Formats: sequence, C-alpha cells, structure tokens
Amino acid sequence: MAKYRKLGRTSSQRKALLRNQVTALLQHGKIVTTEARAKEVRKIVEHLITMAVKEKDNFETVTVSAKVPVKDKDGKRVKEVIDGKKVTKFESVEKEIKKDLPTRSHARRQILRVLYPVVSVPEENAGRKRNTKEVDLVAKLFDEYAPKYVDRKGGYTRIVKIGPRKGDAAMEVILELV
Repeated sequence: MAKYRKLGRTSSQRKALLRNQVTALLQHGKIVTTEARAKEVRKIVEHLITMAVKEKDNFETVTVSAKVPVKDKDGKRVKEVIDGKKVTKFESVEKEIKKDLPTRSHARRQILRVLYPVVSVPEENAGRKRNTKEVDLVAKLFDEYAPKYVDRKGGYTRIVKIGPRKGDAAMEVILELV
C-alpha cells in the first residue's frame, strides 16, 4: 500500500500543489478542495502545528538597543546639517525581542521548508506593489495556532463534505482548522 496519494501529478507538481494548499490553509483558516487532496494536506498541516506546539515557549527575551530615525508629524525623516551635508537624525531606542533557542530555530526552518512566502496586498491598492507586506506564517503558527491547540493531542483540522463538483463529480470538501 502506498504511503501517500499521487493525485495524478508528477512529484514536483504534487509537492507544489500541496505546499500551496498548506500555505493557503494556514493563512486563511479553511480551503475548498477535493477529498483526496484534503487528506494529504491534512497530514502535512497536522505535523506543522504539532511542531509549533512543541516549540511554543522555547525562546528567551533579550533587550537590545537600536538606532531609529527621528520622524516629523508627516512621517518623514528629520534631517540635520553636519559639515555642510544633510544627514538623517537618529535616536537610540531599547527594544525587547524574542530570541529563538536552537530547537525552536530548527523547527522554524523545517516549517519554512514547506510554506511558501505570502505577501498581503491592501484592498485599496489591489494590483499594485506599493504598501504590500510580507506575512510571517511561521510567527502566526507559533503565536496564534500553538497556544490555541496546546491542550489537543492532534486532530487540528476538520474535513466537511460539501458534495460532488459539477465538472467531474469529484467529491469536494472544506478543510478547516478546528
């Protein structure tokens, strides 16, 4: 018996399809797909969430000082003249950051191997590159999903059948995070 479904695709196409659907599921919380694909995606997502739950609190907070440019009321950098040149004015700020311990860092890299990078585009600027932001799905896994599922021992997803697809009568399902 096979360990996985081939989904009628070559290995590279299959991996790309599954990575794409896993990324979409973690970003949006639910996706509509066929039953066979959903069962394969479920395996991958459950494994990623389990890794995030195990490494949820495995970090230390560190205080660092950073130089930040001073900005005026319009959000533009304040310039000052030094030796006849305009130079941006900076101020020193203390920040607390999370520093991953080695096992959490390893888990982060393992998760990044599966997920595609996601860029969110604001509604008013649809189709433009301006004001786009890269979404950190790994941070979302560690900060949102891991605390939510810390008491569960698996079973983080649910498959709900919604009926056959019109074109080829393949069973369509909704795959969602519980």
